Amino acid sequence: MRDKTQTNSAAPGDRLIRAGAIVFFVGAVATLVTVAPLFLGTTPFPTYMFGLSMLMGVGFVIAGAGVLQSVAAGRRQARTAGR
Repeated sequence: MRDKTQTNSAAPGDRLIRAGAIVFFVGAVATLVTVAPLFLGTTPFPTYMFGLSMLMGVGFVIAGAGVLQSVAAGRRQARTAGR
């Protein structure tokens, strides 16, 4: 039973995936806040808000790195189990 993965254990890359999801969510909220004045006819937000919108892409890349790290760890584990 020791070789089975526990449901509460953290696999490699899990933290990166969670961090990427949080950063992506912050970027998505910033994007909604930045675009809202364009539809509401109010004054637009400062330029740095458009920079915060780029966090969506950054979060996506961070989560993708976590997925790749998880895949690499799974391949290493499968390679060592096959020997």
